[in-house]
Amino acid sequence: MGEFSKWLLHEDQKEIFDYLFALVLNVVFLGLIALLFWPLGRATLAFRFAKGYWYFWTVLIATFSLLVLVQRIFRIDLYSHSDAYVISGLAVSGFQHMGWSAFAALVVSNSVVNAPVWVMIIMYAVGVVSSYVASVIVGAFYLGSLYRMVNLVLGFVSFVVFSV
Repeated sequence: MGEFSKWLLHEDQKEIFDYLFALVLNVVFLGLIALLFWPLGRATLAFRFAKGYWYFWTVLIATFSLLVLVQRIFRIDLYSHSDAYVISGLAVSGFQHMGWSAFAALVVSNSVVNAPVWVMIIMYAVGVVSSYVASVIVGAFYLGSLYRMVNLVLGFVSFVVFSV
């Protein structure tokens, strides 16, 4: 395990580390919410989030690949057309993250029906944490601190807006 961790933590493997970290964080989050809500009789919330994350990963990979293809076709890169490169990445990643926040808010609001107040608080907290997890996932594809910072704030704000 020592050689694998040295290889994975090497600077050349940063993208692979980001993808694996996002995947492991996603799986751990789903496992924790399943364990949290199972005794409360609301384990379906974890299943809904798992299904949503499956679609989220699929759409994210497809749109990221499509964006890279479009950027190559139009020869948009960070060095020659940095403004178009950054804006297109922010627009696509932000739109996807807002989509996740809308989904998470919908799942949580449908699950809090007839729930005690303390369970509602926990469910909304899980929704906020799910926006953080989605931010980490998006950040694995859209590298750069600008994307990560904007998407993190956008995820939290849009979850609150969609929840209200």
